Amino acid sequence: MVEEAQSRRAPSEQWVEKFSRFYTPLMLVLALSIAVFAPILLGGDWEKWFYQALVILVIACPCALVISTPVSIVAGITSAVRNGVLIKGGVFLEAAAHLKAVALDKTGTVTYGQPNVLGIIPLNGHTADEVLARAAALESHSTHPLARAILKEAAARNMTLPSVQDYTITPGLGAEATIEGKPYWIGSHRMLIEKGLNSYQVERFAAELQETGQSLVALGCEKHVCGIIGVADALRAEAKQVVASLKQLGISKVAMLTGDNQQAAKSVATSIGVDEVWAELLPQDKVRVVGELTKEYGEVAVVGDGVNDAPAMAAARLGIAMGAMGTDAAIETADIVLMSDDLLRLPWLVGHARRTLRIIKENIAFALGLKLVFIVLALTGMATLWLAIAADMGGSLLVIFNSLRLLNGKGA
Repeated sequence: MVEEAQSRRAPSEQWVEKFSRFYTPLMLVLALSIAVFAPILLGGDWEKWFYQALVILVIACPCALVISTPVSIVAGITSAVRNGVLIKGGVFLEAAAHLKAVALDKTGTVTYGQPNVLGIIPLNGHTADEVLARAAALESHSTHPLARAILKEAAARNMTLPSVQDYTITPGLGAEATIEGKPYWIGSHRMLIEKGLNSYQVERFAAELQETGQSLVALGCEKHVCGIIGVADALRAEAKQVVASLKQLGISKVAMLTGDNQQAAKSVATSIGVDEVWAELLPQDKVRVVGELTKEYGEVAVVGDGVNDAPAMAAARLGIAMGAMGTDAAIETADIVLMSDDLLRLPWLVGHARRTLRIIKENIAFALGLKLVFIVLALTGMATLWLAIAADMGGSLLVIFNSLRLLNGKGA
């Protein structure tokens, strides 16, 4: 899914590269015309017109124009790294300046990704310790934050875990394995329903957990549900501020995507003020939602940390991963990595990217404007060769110094 999503994204071309295809030949033709045809059509010394052609060639040298973009991009990326944001290329820095919508993953992105087990409800004759031990055994192969919470709780109770054989994982749902010769499964509420084991009793307990904002982890065997584990994660302190800051920057939609249950997702979404929330999503569902957002808004970023987020990050215009909490798959797929997991770097990134793009435009306008002025001066005989050399070098230096202002790290 990641490979397919990446293959659909064509790299954007720099405007300067397109412009240079026409600019350089045009300047050569102009200089040649002045040297050869001007003396014939307008009269005057051949030496004088040849000299003016040389002036045109010198001032037309696209040094300032060519370096206007790369110097700004390098300075912008360097400044971002100093501020804990790793950007994997200039095209992604520019893309951040054009964002119209941002989709945030819930667990590990909006929350700290360090959930705790708050309750265990044993069912069908099983005990709480039995449910926890078998759940921890099944989750011992997983790196998901909910799995880590269950393993942490089992370790706190000094439990000895049974051995697991034939372990298989179903992305976005859960896992299955054999414990003591008997098949067991563990997963979300959605997996419980797909197994056809939901009952009035199970749904009642599940609703009680979900109403308090807890994530539900169900453990079952072939015949019934063995128990339900309630897990909750704390919101990042800065999450609400980040959403508000993105909206102040003009981001049209801030959404949240999660594989968690609808009730827990809505509780978090209300707390941080996102515009829309999609819950109980499988990895392919997240890709579909990102596709819908892209059709509506064009430039969309997905911020995530897990394996299940990687396809959606690849499908989006911009994939942003949490660097500390993020899995290898998410970090590898991402175009930008927040190295310190500081969500406040997200609005900073948008502001910084816009400032970088603004400086690039200033550089291009200055470089082209300077050349236009000197071409006019050369055609009227008012420009000298030494003045053209000074203007060309001076323009290049001014473009460089203007770009280096990005190193101060301001994001607005």
